[in-house]
Amino acid sequence: MKKLIIFDMDGTLVDSSLTLARAINSVRENLELEKMDETHILSKINELNLNPAQYFYETENFTTQQEEWFSSYYTQNHEQELRLYEGVETLLNELLEENYILALATNAYKISALQSLSYLKITDKFSAIICSDDVTEGKPSPDMLYKILEELDIKKKETVFVGDGERDEVAAKNSNIDYIMVSWGFSEHEKNHERDVVHSIKKLKEKILEL
Repeated sequence: MKKLIIFDMDGTLVDSSLTLARAINSVRENLELEKMDETHILSKINELNLNPAQYFYETENFTTQQEEWFSSYYTQNHEQELRLYEGVETLLNELLEENYILALATNAYKISALQSLSYLKITDKFSAIICSDDVTEGKPSPDMLYKILEELDIKKKETVFVGDGERDEVAAKNSNIDYIMVSWGFSEHEKNHERDVVHSIKKLKEKILEL
């Protein structure tokens, strides 16, 4: 039986589509780059072989200034634009009642992630929260998952990772941790009919309990 459930945040627990797209465009505006279509931004966020810094900001890596601009937009707008996907809070509470340990692995910056979780009132549900600036490499690198396992002293075989995109999937594969893909995030799963994808919170809970 699994002990630890690690969740991705954006696109899995939190519908942050508006905030993510608009924060990226806010940074682009500061860089004097043309605004991108919001739907196009979301279609690219989880693309595995894409360098997001290069694609969105035309720099090889994210700069401190870019992170500050992005976080500033989040701070000013998360209360108007963020929400939990329907059924998520109930799911988290039910898993805790079943004595699962919950953790979070997100490619978001720490300051943005903590602001989001605090506003949504779910911060205290997670025993570990690991963000992109807590590790050398974000997902699809397995670094975040390894760090969570180390902090909580839990084995891979006792863990399952829940996410919505290829970056999550590859991180789980690279760390040899069981993975569940959900369909309500930013990825277009209908392109791959062979992939086993969960389409509802109810089915997600059932699948977790089966493992």
